[in-house]
Amino acid sequence: MTRAYPFSEPEKLDIEPLFEKLRSEEPLSRVTMPYGEPAWLATRYEDVKVVLGDPRFSRAAATGRDEPRLRPHLPPPGNILSLDPPDHSRLRRLVMKAFTMRRIDALRTRAQEIADGLVDAMLTEGPPADLVEAFALPFPVTVICELLGVPFEDRGDFRVWSDAFLSTTKFTPDEVLDAMTKMREYMAGLIAVRRETPHDDLLGALVVARDEDDRLSEEELLSLAQTLLVAGHETTASQIPNFVYALLTHPGQLALLRADLSLVPKAVEELMRFVPLGTGAGIARYALEDVELGGVTVRAGEPVLPALASANRDDAVYADPEVLDLLRGEATHIGFGHGAHHCLGAPLARMELQVALETLLRRLPDLRLTDGESGLDWKKGLSTRGPLQLPLAWG
Repeated sequence: MTRAYPFSEPEKLDIEPLFEKLRSEEPLSRVTMPYGEPAWLATRYEDVKVVLGDPRFSRAAATGRDEPRLRPHLPPPGNILSLDPPDHSRLRRLVMKAFTMRRIDALRTRAQEIADGLVDAMLTEGPPADLVEAFALPFPVTVICELLGVPFEDRGDFRVWSDAFLSTTKFTPDEVLDAMTKMREYMAGLIAVRRETPHDDLLGALVVARDEDDRLSEEELLSLAQTLLVAGHETTASQIPNFVYALLTHPGQLALLRADLSLVPKAVEELMRFVPLGTGAGIARYALEDVELGGVTVRAGEPVLPALASANRDDAVYADPEVLDLLRGEATHIGFGHGAHHCLGAPLARMELQVALETLLRRLPDLRLTDGESGLDWKKGLSTRGPLQLPLAWG
């Protein structure tokens, strides 16, 4: 039996109800995505980890294939997400220099200043405030702009480009192509400036790696810069209101966190497990040989989609997985992926989410939804979830 996937329209932050049945009875199931060839869908935690981490499954093998996907457009050539080691490792090492724990710890002070400045503005304006526009969007955008070396005043443009990049149905294919072309031209312009005048930022370092060390091609440089710009802010900008919404709709857990803000790092990890960011499965991996997985044989050349949201709710791994438990102590979530393609920006995202939650809960007492849940509108036509606005009051 082959099912159309996603199985249903996403509802708020709810998990697809069919996942539980599939984990129990059909852990690898045949699906067709809106675009691309049929695939296997892996729903169990251990199987998903194999797909993400076992070298018998490849991203590079998708090149030239009509890979299963939510969006009409295929990943651009040279994209780090479409590579296997050693090419993937080479690019990853270049970027990881910016995302070391020591550098992220140093950046935390600046991130705290940005967060406090945004909350200062919210307090000056007074409640209610839309958390999305007042905090969740400008906070990670400012951080990635300063880290990468992108002018903050251009944020309006790349916000539209990011939405187009993540579009499933919100934009037409022609609109997506136009946005991607404009973003590419924009990044090429920034790269040209750095070739004229060296800059001490991540983009400047990547230009040096291209021009002086010959460690990446021009196409890789452009693709990497675009990916970092989009991924460096979009996921965190979505997860901040998602996390706040999840806490506000779980008052017992919110009270626990308010009483002890030292729990914020642990809370971020549990929220990463509990809150689904995407509207579909992860990026397909192709089997390089026949692999026994989830009770079936995945033949060489067949794609497998890892359902991260399902894996993070696997009751073989987590006790009461449908419960948000900020004191949970079980296995590590895979919200940031696993294996070679584990999110290279995870240290930055963790730091930003920790700073955001701690600052909001410390400085805005009795934070609450102004109109309850009923008046919220949620993103549609994008591959990421989240409320379009999150009106809050405090005090």
